[in-house]
Amino acid sequence: MSTLEIKDLQVSVETEDGPKEILKGVTLTIKDGETHAIMGPNGSGKSTTAYSIAGHPKYTITGGEVLLDGEDVLAMSVDERARAGLFLAMQYPVEVPGVSMANFLRTAKTALDGEAPKLRTWVKDVNGALERMNLDTQFSQRSVNEGFSGGEKKRAEIAQLDLLDPKLAILDEIDSGLDIDALKVVSEGINRFAERDGKGVLLITHYTRILRYVKPDVVHVFVDGRVAESGGPELADELEANGYDKYVKAAAAQA
Repeated sequence: MSTLEIKDLQVSVETEDGPKEILKGVTLTIKDGETHAIMGPNGSGKSTTAYSIAGHPKYTITGGEVLLDGEDVLAMSVDERARAGLFLAMQYPVEVPGVSMANFLRTAKTALDGEAPKLRTWVKDVNGALERMNLDTQFSQRSVNEGFSGGEKKRAEIAQLDLLDPKLAILDEIDSGLDIDALKVVSEGINRFAERDGKGVLLITHYTRILRYVKPDVVHVFVDGRVAESGGPELADELEANGYDKYVKAAAAQA
């Protein structure tokens, strides 16, 4: 059983004019076996939520709690959060020149498990994960994300998710920049992960197209640093048809 509880999370960032509040009290719970989608206009706090949970130093937590299976995530270092079972797939995966995918993944797996995976079986596992994402096995010998296309980077992120097997996957706009074929491959990888026992997925997206392939249990609409509405998959269809306008106006009226 894995449960992520976000309770009244408040987050600010430093600007030239001083601290700026981004999240103004976000509350949501992801239970194991659930896929949650966060949607909302630009600047509503979607990515801030992801990076704050993961421990990005740019974001200052000013209030609230984040608990993973009852453990205080915000008290953990970034690497402790990863070992506890959190995984973040970034919107813009960084390149790591000079570090091969195979070495990077084996080091990460060793840190998570406390012992190195056996080399012979590990090579087979890595190759299998790459093949499932329609990536040539030669990618394992290439530097992490260096020279990868946008779609290759996103598929490599899901291969990492497959191999590292966390409790909760936080996917920040994993669908951005993907053509339809890559979108299907990435979606299939997310679904394979979500079908494992005890897993949760938090999917942040601007578009409903990925939700045709990855079916969310709950959709949250973010506006101005808060959850303006939560509902089932039908909420995404409503957003596709009508946009965020009514939620933005309602938030402005309450401000």
